[in-house]
Amino acid sequence: MKIKSIKTWLQPLPLTKPYTIAYKTISDTEIVFLEILLDNGITGTGAANPFSAVVGETPSITLANLQTDFVQQLVGRDIRHFNQLIDEALQQFPQLPGTIAAIDIALHDAFCQLIGIAVVDLYGRKKQALLTSITIGIKDTAAMLEEAKENFTAGFKVIKIKTGLNVEEDIERVTKLTEQFGNKMLIRVDANQGYDLDQLKHFIQQTKQLSIELIEQPLPVGKEKELATLSEAERCILTADESLIDAGSALQLSHHPVPYGIFNIKLMKCGGIRGAKEIGIIAANAGIDLFWGCNDESMVSIAAALHAAYSCHNTKYLDLDGSFDLSSDLVTGGFILKDGYLYCNDTPGLGLYKI
Repeated sequence: MKIKSIKTWLQPLPLTKPYTIAYKTISDTEIVFLEILLDNGITGTGAANPFSAVVGETPSITLANLQTDFVQQLVGRDIRHFNQLIDEALQQFPQLPGTIAAIDIALHDAFCQLIGIAVVDLYGRKKQALLTSITIGIKDTAAMLEEAKENFTAGFKVIKIKTGLNVEEDIERVTKLTEQFGNKMLIRVDANQGYDLDQLKHFIQQTKQLSIELIEQPLPVGKEKELATLSEAERCILTADESLIDAGSALQLSHHPVPYGIFNIKLMKCGGIRGAKEIGIIAANAGIDLFWGCNDESMVSIAAALHAAYSCHNTKYLDLDGSFDLSSDLVTGGFILKDGYLYCNDTPGLGLYKI
């Protein structure tokens, strides 16, 4: 079955509410969409929202890449050769993970619709459902507690809070969250590179009796060797995010003593499903658990991340809340959220429906 046409566009989407992380406040987003139409009418959909501070690519760069002659020359190619097409895209767009992610996701969606199976089943399903965390940006303790209560009432059982500006205030926040929810709510912390080693040690010491499940990217990129001074038990709950981009960085972070016991995989960092699977295999061989994260993203790429996550046996954590705060989206479906758990909807491809 051949590709009949390809179109791409950039869609600005405001967020329902701004949020703050350690180095910026975010109030809106831009998402690049890619549609691949096959001769039989099947449409595969891809989407990308790379974070320039991490990978050096912006949505406008992604859009320009997807409007090149190279992408248009994929018209007339056989969708059954989708892996070959991804290989060619990787050669054409090196170190441009947002561009590759959009192509990779759309090709996977179209091919799996063609053969009548969900993307997760193409690789072999290892997981059925896991809890996803929902993220709260940096704000004062009272406001954070109120938002956590709202999320708990909505059915979420895992909260991820952004930290990294003031370690003492961060300790206060997680202490108050634990006092309010006890063991009814798990807490994840994302410092976004905001601590130094002494601050991290202080935070761990002061919160070790609390219900903190993991700590994401506490130190700046390049400081990974400093983490070797922590105990193995302390390192096992540390999660690499900005330090982990692709398979190459995954290999570097897999050398013993491993600085992080958990890898945060984002399709916008590693270039889609194929890149994510490569990291997953490296992590499995090193005994490292997988945590699947996201930027502010369409249901398109969130669904793709979920399908990839559930095809890896070492997947342990989800933080796939990137579409929840969009003011609107261009698709629905892709996954089912129930009582804080995410499920694939088990229709062919990524299970997306145009709105």
